[in-house]
Amino acid sequence: MVDKNLLSDINSFVAQNSDALFRDIARLVAIDSVKGPAEPHAPFGKGPAAALNEALKLSEELGFTAVNCEDMIGYAQLGEGGKDCDRYLATITHMDVVPCGDGWKEDPFTMREREGYIIGRGVLDDKGPSVLCLYAAKYLMDRNIPLRYPVRILLGVDEESGMGDVTYYLKNYPAPLFCFSPDADFPLCNGEKGICHGKMISLCKPENVLEISGGVAVNVIPDKATARVKADKLTSTEHVTAVQLSDGTWQLTACGIGGHASMPAGTLNAIGVLADYILANGIAGTEEAKYFQALSLLHNDPSGKGVGVDATDDKFGALTIIGGVISINEDGHFTQTLDSRYPTTTSGAKIEATMNEKFAGIAQVVCPRDTAPFYMELDKPEVQACLASYNDITGEDAKPFTIGGGTYARDFPNAVSFGPEHHDRPTPDFAGPIHGIDEAACKADLLEALKIYILALLRLEELDY
Repeated sequence: MVDKNLLSDINSFVAQNSDALFRDIARLVAIDSVKGPAEPHAPFGKGPAAALNEALKLSEELGFTAVNCEDMIGYAQLGEGGKDCDRYLATITHMDVVPCGDGWKEDPFTMREREGYIIGRGVLDDKGPSVLCLYAAKYLMDRNIPLRYPVRILLGVDEESGMGDVTYYLKNYPAPLFCFSPDADFPLCNGEKGICHGKMISLCKPENVLEISGGVAVNVIPDKATARVKADKLTSTEHVTAVQLSDGTWQLTACGIGGHASMPAGTLNAIGVLADYILANGIAGTEEAKYFQALSLLHNDPSGKGVGVDATDDKFGALTIIGGVISINEDGHFTQTLDSRYPTTTSGAKIEATMNEKFAGIAQVVCPRDTAPFYMELDKPEVQACLASYNDITGEDAKPFTIGGGTYARDFPNAVSFGPEHHDRPTPDFAGPIHGIDEAACKADLLEALKIYILALLRLEELDY
């Protein structure tokens, strides 16, 4: 159990710093940090670079040493140790965010508060947790806690689009002794499914479906998809609006329920809605129809059974697969992106081969990005220190779990993902999920998470590595 005097002091620190903490989250949320074209000093685009620079500026204002690692990533450091320091502890979060999409009630880059929640792109994924890590380290600094190991608050800029930032860091800087990533759920995630990203490219070219688009990112389930089609007469349905543009040409707009690719339960993929409408109304030409039938199989069954790739194991549970972005590529073929989160009983190569066999003559499936599952044993002292910190602050007896999401933790030799989300706690209707419309975070939950991270850092400092 945690010492009562220590707990009282942590509570006092959090109360004294809460206003500043939420002010600083708003400061980072204000920057549109969706990935963009590479530019000098901005390898992942202007937005992520601006957010990193602002986070490093904030780090210096709080009293840390701020280091920009060749514009690829950055960190705030507490304690001695330069670039080649190889005995340090770390947290890692990210400044980049996924595109916002349509439907936000207000500007997604102006953080607002409502009924104990903050709302804005990145409040939970992952700018809010980034500020939590800075303030957790600030507690150690303000209290002059003797450090056995320096602490680095790593600030990434490419988590949502390939993790090229952390790949660069681990190639050019020593890995931390232990690292936790606040980019998942509490109490603690000790394993992540494999992640496979690919494309399903039609062999046919458009005939009656003249244009089609939908989705904002490969790892986001789309809530809207549109198409311009040739047809004589169409009618609107509950989820599809049909508007006649001219004789024989119609604009279709499909609406669904968006969400994160790793958590398809409760979502409705708008591309699947659109594909089913096109099929039901006989819009597609003969070859087009085969491809849209394949899309229907993909989008209507996130377990992968429809496309023949379903799999499960005792560590991670069932595979999921979704389609994120659809378009017509520069060669004039329909292209649907794929995102699969898979257990140990399959692989990206197997998913690719199975889908190519199933859709032979209809589509080519390519999966250039494939990251195997990772799993950390529960008896490691670092895992137990983090888990005990969560349970001591909350009074729970929670157990670790595995996830389908992908965090930075999988790229480090000794790491876990560690909060701050609580999918078991109810949220109001106005509070959207990560990657969704009106992304929201409970202020009380974030302050509780700060206490957990402070206690975890204190305990991690006590371990022998």
